[in-house]
Parts: sequence; C-alpha cells; structure tokens
Amino acid sequence: MPPILEVTNLGKTYQSAGKTLSVLHDINFSIEQGSTNAIIGPSGSGKTTLLGICAGLDRPTGGRVILQGLSLGIMSEDRLARLRNESVGFIFQNFQLMPSLTALENVMVPMELRGEKGVRSRCLELLKEVGLADRADHYPIQLSGGEQQRIALARAFSNQPSILFADEPTGNLDQETSDRVVQLLFGLNREKGTTLILVTHNADLAAQTGRVIRIKGGAII
Repeated sequence: MPPILEVTNLGKTYQSAGKTLSVLHDINFSIEQGSTNAIIGPSGSGKTTLLGICAGLDRPTGGRVILQGLSLGIMSEDRLARLRNESVGFIFQNFQLMPSLTALENVMVPMELRGEKGVRSRCLELLKEVGLADRADHYPIQLSGGEQQRIALARAFSNQPSILFADEPTGNLDQETSDRVVQLLFGLNREKGTTLILVTHNADLAAQTGRVIRIKGGAII
C-alpha cells in the first residue's frame, strides 16, 4: 500500500524586512496509512508550518507534498479546499469553534459543506462518543476548554477523514483534561482507522505515537 503522505525536499522561506527567512529546508519523510505520528521540536522550529503545508493550508517554496496520491502543489485553491473537506480532519490548540453555532452545529459544519443529508443524527452520535451528547445545544462560551476540544474532536471526525492533523491538541488544557482528550483522540483514531499526525512539544504525548519525527531549526534531526 502506498504511503498516504509523501514529503520530498520540502522548503519554506519568507521575506521579512528585506531578508529571506528560511523556516523549513530539505524535509523528507513519508507516512504510512493508519499510522500514528508525532512531529516534535522546540518553539519556532517550523512544526506548525510543516503541518500546515502537509494539510494543504499553506504552500511550500520548494519541494512537493503528495497526499493520497495527489500532488498538492499543482492544485487550485478550490480543489485543495475540496480535498481537505473530503479527506482531512483538523484539531487546533485554540479549538477554532464557531462562537455563534451550538456544539452540535459546529460538528455538523463539515458534513453540511459536503452537501450531505441526515447529518444531525450522525453528529449526535459523535457527540455521544466524546461524552457530550448532553451539551449539544450549548454554545462554545458555555463550555469548558476540555469540552470545547472534545467538540472539536467530534467535528474533526465528522467527515470520516483519511488523515487527521492535530496541532498542539492539549496545549491549552490542564493535565487531567489533557489525558481525557488524548484518550479520546487515540481511541477514535483506532476505531475509525485514521492516520494521525500531531504536532506537540509534549514528549509524553509524542511517546504514545508509533513514530516520532524531530525537527530543529527547520530541519529533521
């Protein structure tokens, strides 16, 4: 079975105050389907930039990314958006829930964007899986940080993604809440057969994955 993600000679530079800032250089790795992977490194090492490029949220300056056999570099923004909505799940450190939508409505968004019908019952089932069926009609402001991240987790799995990108998923949570979210994340990942790539500076969390990719100064070490 071919890798679900292949990154070849990847580089990313920015222009800042007339200077060229190299954030990533000569990154090479591949990710097997169904595997769990962590990208770790100190702050400012390029982890989040790399994750964004792999997920098609940002474009590299050089090299290429192949996701599910498709080269992201030659895709239009519309095609990238469609691929993300069909195949990719996201979890962010700051949850990124829509404040004007209830917990249930937040989970339903990816499925409604795909034009699916009868999504309410399936999303209620996902809320049940993360232990928040009784919070379906609550708005994000009425939920704790841990509850918001569990809503985000349910939303990430609502489009049945092939691959899930998690950026510091426990960064804003206390230890007990963090443990609960991690347990749910790995449990859902196993159950759904999703490939997981998470960015973290938490060595204990990284150790729970099958593979750790270490980055320092924009390069794999």
